Amino acid sequence: MKYLTSLVLLLLVSFAGGLALGVGQVEIKDWLVPWKNTRPRDPYVDNRDRVWFVGQKGDYVAYLDPKSGQFKRFDLEPGTGPHNLIVDAHGYVWYAGNLNAHIGKLDPESGKITKYPMPDPAARDPHTLVFDQKGDIWFTLQGSNFIGKLATQTGEIKLIAVPTPHALPYGIAVDSKNRPWICEFGANKLATVDPETMQLQEVTLPREGARPRRIVVTSDDHVWYVDYAQGFLGRYSPASGEFKEWPLPDGTNSRPYALAVDDQDRLWMVETGPQPNRFVGFNPGTQEFFSITEMENAGGSVRHMFFHKPSREVWFGTDTNYIGRARVS
Repeated sequence: MKYLTSLVLLLLVSFAGGLALGVGQVEIKDWLVPWKNTRPRDPYVDNRDRVWFVGQKGDYVAYLDPKSGQFKRFDLEPGTGPHNLIVDAHGYVWYAGNLNAHIGKLDPESGKITKYPMPDPAARDPHTLVFDQKGDIWFTLQGSNFIGKLATQTGEIKLIAVPTPHALPYGIAVDSKNRPWICEFGANKLATVDPETMQLQEVTLPREGARPRRIVVTSDDHVWYVDYAQGFLGRYSPASGEFKEWPLPDGTNSRPYALAVDDQDRLWMVETGPQPNRFVGFNPGTQEFFSITEMENAGGSVRHMFFHKPSREVWFGTDTNYIGRARVS
């Protein structure tokens, strides 16, 4: 009943004009990627302000120089299917070889690639990577049903099996205690791993039909997720075990996917049900959606986003072959 009440209240606000398209719009700029139909995705900004991304359907890692508009490409082995990348403090680019079971490290200066193969043949599809506070990498393996950790100094990989069958571990984020939090996209669950004991714990969401896809952690260690199946933004408090959820502006049609948090703890997400997609802002302080911007060149889905604190910009890739930037300052 409380979810129905929340939905009714949200619709009333929307009809009153508070959530009309155009309210609180942010500035969005797009760059067309020169390699056609390669699904550029999962950008990450390095310490030289280069915007790195993978071409999931083109088997490459590349970067955009936003100042010049120029792109540079590094080809990967055919059949790599790179899914995600992150860049460390030394400028090395780490990517997930989703189709050939490895994590790769690219040295942009030499072009050299070091591969870290999965230690178990059942772990076939590294998916999304995230650094912890020590510079090591936690990652999900969606179809394989594992959570992994790569020690970046030694190359050692540890794998933890998810007990729920077909859980599809997907989005991942790390909290202030260095614990990874994971969305189980194939179930109505979140998961976390104790970094000392490597024990995995699952947390069941309040709605059976929920399918969480992306996840972030705010500075108060609240865990936030988007429910792709039923169109909710959710908050979980590990300290109290409490949940709270808000229906997105476009309701059950919203299909929220990419999610990011900025340095004010505001949440930014993309509704991928509407075509073109919509960039939506939520303020946890007021517990209100305060911004909706139509993303002119974002058809299909925006799948993952990165907030760059120095510039206060959110970066994303689109299925329509663009790399985009939203200024949220």
